[in-house]
Amino acid sequence: MSKVRLIFSEAWSSISANISTTFAATITVLISMFLLGLFLALGTWVLSYSNHVKRELVVKVYFATGAHQPTQAAEAQVGQRLRHDPRVQSATFVSKEAAFKAQSKQLPLLYRNVPTNPLPDSWVVKLKNANDSPTLGREIQSEVKGTPTQRALWPGVNGVGWGDKTTTRVLTVAEVISIVFLVAIVLLVTASMLLIANTIRLSIFARRREIEVMKLVGATNWFVRGPFMLEGLLQGFVGSLFAVILLILGKSVALPSILGHLHSTSDVHALPFALNALALLAAGLLLGAAGSGLTLRRFLQV
Repeated sequence: MSKVRLIFSEAWSSISANISTTFAATITVLISMFLLGLFLALGTWVLSYSNHVKRELVVKVYFATGAHQPTQAAEAQVGQRLRHDPRVQSATFVSKEAAFKAQSKQLPLLYRNVPTNPLPDSWVVKLKNANDSPTLGREIQSEVKGTPTQRALWPGVNGVGWGDKTTTRVLTVAEVISIVFLVAIVLLVTASMLLIANTIRLSIFARRREIEVMKLVGATNWFVRGPFMLEGLLQGFVGSLFAVILLILGKSVALPSILGHLHSTSDVHALPFALNALALLAAGLLLGAAGSGLTLRRFLQV
């Protein structure tokens, strides 16, 4: 217990003697953890939304209309071929009547005065992996426009749609968001750790003679390291705690007005706030310990 009290008293003495640097390090951790919390919340929400959009990507196989409209058996044959593809999760048949009814609900002014149904029968194909939608769409399109043998595999098919530009844009944006999200977290964590390390380095440099004497009289590395690691832990914890408080205030004040302008469904959500707060507190403690531990290594070589 006496050693523990000594470690705490030494840590408090170091903090009291270096109030300006301790305050600077704590504020830096606060800002970094606050930004990290925002990135975790916004980044996970955006990733969740991009995954939602990717799940909505489908391949549509359209049949010919009028005199060239295929029989029900031919349409069923195409459906069987689609379902046998290992990349396909489900294939749903949409009749031209159902398609016209759905479009009339979405665009009532446009379809109100349409005399006849211009829409074709179709298969709506949902894939296990949204990244496969452009590949499958191009494969079907090339066979539909290919040799007679290839066209026979898709009787009555007149066209294929997979939202080529939209699909490419969504997949590209999702990939960019993932990379930016990871890079931002790495940069924030690295900056916080370096700033805590610099603050601890100033404290150690001011007491380097004292450390040398303690080592010479037989103090262990962990006994010398204890007060400085505790100082780093306190800086990291206090900074991250105030960051969580700021996030709570932002969540209660700013979030309600923001949510009204965001697309939200049951499967689009950010990281739960409790997990976000725990992650920030743990990150602050780890950063404080890592920053002080790495800095002390050179000064313990006496």
